[in-house]
Amino acid sequence: QVHLVESGGGLVQAGDSLRLSCAASGRTFSSNTMGWFRQAPGKERVFVAAISWSGEGTYYADSVKGRFTISRDNAENTVDLQMNSLKPGDTAVYYCAATTVGSWPHIQLRQLYDSWGQGTQVTVSS
Repeated sequence: QVHLVESGGGLVQAGDSLRLSCAASGRTFSSNTMGWFRQAPGKERVFVAAISWSGEGTYYADSVKGRFTISRDNAENTVDLQMNSLKPGDTAVYYCAATTVGSWPHIQLRQLYDSWGQGTQVTVSS
């Protein structure tokens, strides 16, 4: 498994930007597809974005496409999520996750991920 630690969450206003970061250690980072999921209060954890091991493939939920950008640095063992034009509906705990199996569209499924971070809270006020 991979040990994952998220950072960068906070309280912002609608229209603002935030950048989340996830630091990884353990299993060879570059062999993992990395994903970001989010969970709003009382709701299921849902897919936000994913990036292939090479960084060449990026995938987004329709709700964030055009506003969020996922990127990774295999030399630094980090994966980031740049979030622009934030909306109150983006309020959730954001989780970083890792998997060595699967490809699009299956990597939207949280069941494929075997390593998870502890989450970071993002709150967007109107």
